[in-house]
Amino acid sequence: MQTFFRIVSAIALIRLSGFAAFRLVLPLIGREWPRIVEDVVILVLYVIYGFVQLRGAGVDLSSIVTTSAILTAVIAFAMQDTLGNLLGGLAIQIDNTVQVGDWVSVDGVGSQVRDIRWRSTLIETRNWETVVIPNSQIMKGRVAILGKREGQPLQWRRSLRFMVDPRVPPARVIATINEEMRDVPIANVARAPGPTTVLHGFAQGNLEYDLRYWLTELLEDELTDSMVRVHLFASLQRAGIRIAEEQRTIHAVSRDEAHADAVRKREIGRRLEMLRGVDLFTVLSEEEMNEIAERLQYAPFARGDVITKQGNIAHWLYIIMFGEAEVRYEPQHASPQLISTLRAGQFFGEMALLTGDARSATVVAKTDVECYRLDGKSFQGLLLTRPEIAEGMSRVISSRRPDLDKVREAFATQPGPAVSEQADLLSRIRRFFGLRR
Repeated sequence: MQTFFRIVSAIALIRLSGFAAFRLVLPLIGREWPRIVEDVVILVLYVIYGFVQLRGAGVDLSSIVTTSAILTAVIAFAMQDTLGNLLGGLAIQIDNTVQVGDWVSVDGVGSQVRDIRWRSTLIETRNWETVVIPNSQIMKGRVAILGKREGQPLQWRRSLRFMVDPRVPPARVIATINEEMRDVPIANVARAPGPTTVLHGFAQGNLEYDLRYWLTELLEDELTDSMVRVHLFASLQRAGIRIAEEQRTIHAVSRDEAHADAVRKREIGRRLEMLRGVDLFTVLSEEEMNEIAERLQYAPFARGDVITKQGNIAHWLYIIMFGEAEVRYEPQHASPQLISTLRAGQFFGEMALLTGDARSATVVAKTDVECYRLDGKSFQGLLLTRPEIAEGMSRVISSRRPDLDKVREAFATQPGPAVSEQADLLSRIRRFFGLRR
């Protein structure tokens, strides 16, 4: 009974000593070892204690070692796969090749490491699948650790491929996408490095591009890809660049001209219905309304897109057909200030077109927004034929200016000039366009 109590006490002492050394002392001095190392050390101490007890009992250890060596060789040969997994797990944890929490790619499937055991490593896929991988396979095979780079934050580069008709110059496509995507705040997309576009190759008679961005939350890869594609598609549509399809030579009957004319008339009718809901254009005749409808350009924006940028030169008058947009003033060295929210049936961008000044504020799509925009030359022609529209514009601008001027004054270092009255603003518009009184 006393011998049994001594053995149990020794085992308990070894276990407590290992616990104190690996889980208390080492963490206090800033050194933490993997749990598997603790298990190995404790196991070795158990074996040493067992040999000491056998020697004290008068057992010949040399015969045991000789016999155990032969037995060990037989066991090792029979269990080489298992031992390979055990040694692989020990090696992985000692040199920190793969750590719990790492995102890895195994057989092309992205997964997160959840546990590293003696024989296997457990990984969880984004589909809520737990995959058990033998440690020897990790040591022998190729496992990519995602998003890890020395001295850099956790970011993983993603590539979204799209094709464009070769008639659109590559420089234009790349410049358009880079400029648009640089200003769009998308969740889980890194601001630095920013998204970039490269010409990847030529496929099916089209130019093939890659839009590359850095993902900061690796769990949300497909959702973020979807949001980036939404902004990409809207940007291409605004620029009049169409996503290309595979080109093939097909002998088919051409589209019926009557059908094409019906589609065009339906679109014009949609534009006319939208224009009739804008107070500014109620003074126009039906013929003038039709002419404006013909000149409008469809311009969709995804949520978060910058529609107009403060300080830029104005080229368009925008009319919102669907969605909401926020008007923001961007002071230097301070965060943007919300001025107002624009909704369907309202227009913006008129101030810069009417006076020739740069954009006085930034307009950002609060939701997905569908706009029609009228170019500056067509707008100028409209004012020359219908000067009374300038009066309506001046009333709208005068109603919007106080909110903008109030925000400007809050960030101004020196008091600015007094706010112009509607009559003064109307005079500036007439002088800029050469309109008669």
